[in-house]
Amino acid sequence: MSIQKIARLAGVSVATVSRVLNNIDTVKAGNRQRVLDAIKASNYQPNLLARQLRTARSGMLLVMVSNISNPFCADVVQGIEAEAEKNGYRILLCNSGSDIVRSQSSLQLLSGKMVDGVISMDALSTLPELQNLIGDAPWVQCAEYDDASAVSTVGINDIEASRFIIDYLLQQGRQRIAMINHDLSYKYANLREKGYRERLAERGNDYCQIRYAAKLNYDSGKSETEHLLRSAEWPDAIFAVSDTLAAGALSAIAAAGLKVPEDIAVVGFDGTELGFITTPQLTTIEQPTTEIGKQAVTLLLRKINDPGSKPEQSILDWRFIQRASA
Repeated sequence: MSIQKIARLAGVSVATVSRVLNNIDTVKAGNRQRVLDAIKASNYQPNLLARQLRTARSGMLLVMVSNISNPFCADVVQGIEAEAEKNGYRILLCNSGSDIVRSQSSLQLLSGKMVDGVISMDALSTLPELQNLIGDAPWVQCAEYDDASAVSTVGINDIEASRFIIDYLLQQGRQRIAMINHDLSYKYANLREKGYRERLAERGNDYCQIRYAAKLNYDSGKSETEHLLRSAEWPDAIFAVSDTLAAGALSAIAAAGLKVPEDIAVVGFDGTELGFITTPQLTTIEQPTTEIGKQAVTLLLRKINDPGSKPEQSILDWRFIQRASA
């Protein structure tokens, strides 16, 4: 299938098809959609090498994920991929683990002109080192929001969400609310802990127990909950900073012969599918994962198309989902 046949199928000019393939934003929305529909219907595969030679662009975006096994990260990547493909791009995925050495290896694709820009889900604390590696290339920091960042960022208001959780649990009569947090090199971990501490202090509650999971996974959530249950005064509620940690907490509580939520309420964070399959189902803060990914691509493409544009910060809405665990 040639570009001329795509144009005939879509009922537009060859020039319009070319503009869509090269992600030029002067194309009317209706015409763009007709071209994309024609491409999809005909399974058209543009010659990426030829396009790179014409436009000095690769049509590829590098996505650096801190932990691809985390369901939240996987959901965000789905949003990134969908929006990238909608705009004629493909993604290359790097499971960096917020490791600068691994990130540096992947970022060599930038200097080799193999990718046009970068979306990073690494810890915000790595920004200075990443900035040195990425330089002036188009870049967006995803799911780690910071209004003081020198690069475009997208995320949610973690402090607000955390404070909401504490208010909710206190209103239910919970007085001993513990927190299972993760790595404080991540901005979200700092912000969610800040909201937790602030709201308890404001409400005159001096019970403040925080455990830091070594990894953001089920086993760490279970281990830290077991530690909390060995304390002289175990909590009557647990706020975990991810659904994965919360799932581990539910397991540890059940193994101890206690009931959720009668003995201990559990609230997670992220709104992943885990919340539907745990027993009991998990109360959680749902992040707009797909939209976070799509917005990251939107911000990145703006930077690619206008390298001199200023960084943008995007805060998206979160949603509280009440289920049986709290």
